[in-house]
Amino acid sequence: MLKKIFSHTLIYGLAPHVSKIATIFIFPVLTANLTETDYGISGVILSYMGLLILFETLGLRLVLVNTFYHHTNHFLKRWQFIYGILSYWMVFFTIINGLLLYFIIPDEASSNFTIILFLISIPKLLFGSDQLIFSTYHQLHQNPLQIGIRSAIFGFLGVFITYYTIVVLKMGYMGWFWATFITNIFSGISYWIHLKFKLKIVPIYVFKTKLIRKYLKVSLPTIPHNYSVFLLDASDRLVMDQLKVNTEEIGEYNFAYSFANYFSMISMALGIAVGPILKQKIKEKKEIEFRTIMFTLQLFFYNITFIFCIWCKEIFSFLINNDKLASLYPLAIILVMSYNYRPQYLAVSIRLFYKEKTSKVWRVSLVAGLINLLLNLLLIPIFGFQIAAVTTFVSLLYMGYYGFIFSDYKKIKSDLKYYPFFWLLAQITLTILAYFLCDSNIYLKLILCILIVLSFIFYVLKNKILLIDSSK
Repeated sequence: MLKKIFSHTLIYGLAPHVSKIATIFIFPVLTANLTETDYGISGVILSYMGLLILFETLGLRLVLVNTFYHHTNHFLKRWQFIYGILSYWMVFFTIINGLLLYFIIPDEASSNFTIILFLISIPKLLFGSDQLIFSTYHQLHQNPLQIGIRSAIFGFLGVFITYYTIVVLKMGYMGWFWATFITNIFSGISYWIHLKFKLKIVPIYVFKTKLIRKYLKVSLPTIPHNYSVFLLDASDRLVMDQLKVNTEEIGEYNFAYSFANYFSMISMALGIAVGPILKQKIKEKKEIEFRTIMFTLQLFFYNITFIFCIWCKEIFSFLINNDKLASLYPLAIILVMSYNYRPQYLAVSIRLFYKEKTSKVWRVSLVAGLINLLLNLLLIPIFGFQIAAVTTFVSLLYMGYYGFIFSDYKKIKSDLKYYPFFWLLAQITLTILAYFLCDSNIYLKLILCILIVLSFIFYVLKNKILLIDSSK
């Protein structure tokens, strides 16, 4: 089971982000050719674009997933109907996206407004819903290679174009936009061809008002729920922009956050990979196996984040050819450790979504996002942009652990104990330790890493029978 989870996480969870991950290996040459202002412009634009990103699919991925499980024999017809809805919606979404860009583009990038609008909008307009249908189909059929092969090819294409535009052509922040555009166009064409000619999935452009209302009743409540991801991941940069924090400092924070984004991607990938397995456990009422999987994922995440963070200083020194950016590792530690909340959040949300208890679940996640927003508004003017790392950490703690006392969850929860308070204390303690140990002796850190890895292996071996049973 563990092999299946981690292999699927790597292939169809992380594969869509191959270009971002591979970019790590060209960090030394990228950071030598980019400024804090470049990172600031990119961070501000992408953060504002995140205001609308969750409206791109109207939350209908949940309907696609539930339709697959509840209408297994004829789900494709329903999918084609949803495909048609999204195709119409994408036209309006693209227009709204362009209007937002017009009002928020930083002064330093205003001369490139038209080309940035083109590069962002065209892939969405042409192929905005194709990737959702394609990836959901193969994820639910647990067929990761279809996604993995494409993602690897187009991901490395994106890395090459990023290198060429930034290092060779000296295009600065525009290199990112061109690389993303070209990659999205080629990958979108690939998705469309596969859907149309291989899977025979094409949009049905028929409006069935009753069915649309039924689907949106389930999907739309997930938008404010998922909107918390934006409020937690991007609102800090928007607040900085509105508070007139200079673009260079926003760029510094955005760069530090880029490392946290890698762990955010891993956490999201784990959720995608393990989701079908966990839903199957709920369906079969195998609660002990469900809990064992969740505890294993939590310990795995503690391992990778803590080990990364205690070596963060050395990693920054090795990868970054820019003294100012290399000094930002303390911020990265707090931000990376904050993403340990994810397995706990997953334990609650998987159960709620399976039972279609979506009408109120948004309250937990949206409140977490609002906490982050309000704390940033209050504290950034007093303590500076660095405090946003702490507000993100606090908000994600709320996001991850409050769900266990949420009323809708209590009605459907398992009788088994999940010990959320213990995991909460563990996350806080490990974060404090990582923050101070990053400057400690190298040999001490090596010993700690060995002990951590051995402890995780011991836990896996101790629960080997349950984990093997979970793969059946």
